[in-house]
Amino acid sequence: MVRKHEFVFRESGRQKNRFMKRIISAGLLACLVLTAGVLAAQNPVKVGMIGLDTSHSIAFTKLLNDPEAGPELSGFPVVAAYPKGSPDIESSVSRVPGYTEQMQEMGVEIVGSIGELLKKVDVVLLETNDGRPHLKQALPVMQAGKPLFIDKPIAASLVDAVQIFDAAGKYQVPVFSASSLRYFEKADAIRNGEVGDVLGASTYSPAPLEITHPDLFWYGIHGVEMLFTIMGTGCRTVMRANTAGTDVVVGIWADGRIGTFRGLRAGTHDYGGTVFGSDKVEPTGGYAGYRPLVVEIVKFFRTGVAPVSPQETLEIFAFMEAADRSKTLRGVPVDMQSVLREAKREARTLTREDDLH
Repeated sequence: MVRKHEFVFRESGRQKNRFMKRIISAGLLACLVLTAGVLAAQNPVKVGMIGLDTSHSIAFTKLLNDPEAGPELSGFPVVAAYPKGSPDIESSVSRVPGYTEQMQEMGVEIVGSIGELLKKVDVVLLETNDGRPHLKQALPVMQAGKPLFIDKPIAASLVDAVQIFDAAGKYQVPVFSASSLRYFEKADAIRNGEVGDVLGASTYSPAPLEITHPDLFWYGIHGVEMLFTIMGTGCRTVMRANTAGTDVVVGIWADGRIGTFRGLRAGTHDYGGTVFGSDKVEPTGGYAGYRPLVVEIVKFFRTGVAPVSPQETLEIFAFMEAADRSKTLRGVPVDMQSVLREAKREARTLTREDDLH
């Protein structure tokens, strides 16, 4: 029989061992990052960008082209950009001339086509703010074998998102997509067990509408991605209620856990939420800036391994698609996995038809 003081002593020893392992792991990781940064600086990987209709294009380039960015980001300069993004969303189209000028001031070459861009770069950031052209813009990149990051939303439909990942598999090209809100302030702490097992979560973000996109695809995706970062995959049923100024979407996971997203139409640009853990309840913290996402993009370009699986990205979009259907049905629960299966069938039918032509 283990006496209480013996248990405390043994547990303390285990904690010390775990702490030392973390210190050693952190040290090794720091050395690897520094070594990778030095090598990349000596042999830079040329980054190309598609779409200059979003502030992300400027923010990402400032980080990647900053000589003082540090080893995590060094050696991945943006060298060329194709500016055309959305064909008709005024808030996007109107930004292109000014952002093009800013890119040129940072030494980025502006090119006239995606084909021309691909001759000059090793990897690609697809930054077009409008998700509708993403499939068409991504295909030549994947056909050329260039690793590809696609900014949110990966597409303006779940079917297009499936086709993108199917094409990535066909051409054996790594593809990664995420919102910067995946890397919210306490994401790492929650992932590392700070609250114990995650029993549920509630997140919120702005969710203004854009007529060309399903409701949550345009901006609500930020808070939805926060929710899936906490909860993981496995959502089965989605129901949505909306009143003037607010959307509330409730997801029930296969293991019975509940995750909710509240989309705010106006009056705030806050991001955040609450995570319900087996040990404690904690606020998630909010937006942590673009740097954490860009660091993950550079790791992805270095390794060819996406930090977010296609399955998770597709579940995020199936969640939002199911929420739209529940809205149409006045809040009736929708089976999310059926929505996803239906989209996969349609995507593969379209792909076969395209192949025939």
